[in-house]
Amino acid sequence: MSFTVPSRTPSGPRRRSLLVGAAGAGLLLGCSAGGEGSDASGGDPSVLEKARARVARDSRELVERYDAVIAAHPDLAALLTPLRAEVVRHARAFGSGMGASTGTASASPSGPPSASPSPSPVPDDPKAALAELAAAERKLADKRAEALLGVPGEMARLMASVAAAGAGHAYVLTEGAK
Repeated sequence: MSFTVPSRTPSGPRRRSLLVGAAGAGLLLGCSAGGEGSDASGGDPSVLEKARARVARDSRELVERYDAVIAAHPDLAALLTPLRAEVVRHARAFGSGMGASTGTASASPSGPPSASPSPSPVPDDPKAALAELAAAERKLADKRAEALLGVPGEMARLMASVAAAGAGHAYVLTEGAK
């Protein structure tokens, strides 16, 4: 006689995705409080504004990718919605003007939103869609980690936190695709 443990499918977001989201939010809040070494104490304002606008634009484009995957695969919404919400918060942290309830972009304080290319078509296979989204998160996290070397103080810390959160998102998405 053998004893088998019944498998249980979680109904909500996985604990790991919630932990990664909470950790990212904690880092984001901790790094955006200002104080010692803030951007006002050094750095070329035009460089900072360009970097801030670029990061905000990249976050808006990533939100559009999340929206496309959720629209194509509604069954993935439980996994993707908390991660998408984090990306919206990242965009807001960089002044993107993301709408609070709709998640749509509006004009940013530094000028009109740039024309962003529409997201690539979403694969029909949910696992492939998650893998593509994970690759986009990973690529963006790497891009931000590289770019933070060119900005001073608080902006660099904020970019590092958002890059780390993006790497965490990539991990969660990769695990979700298995």
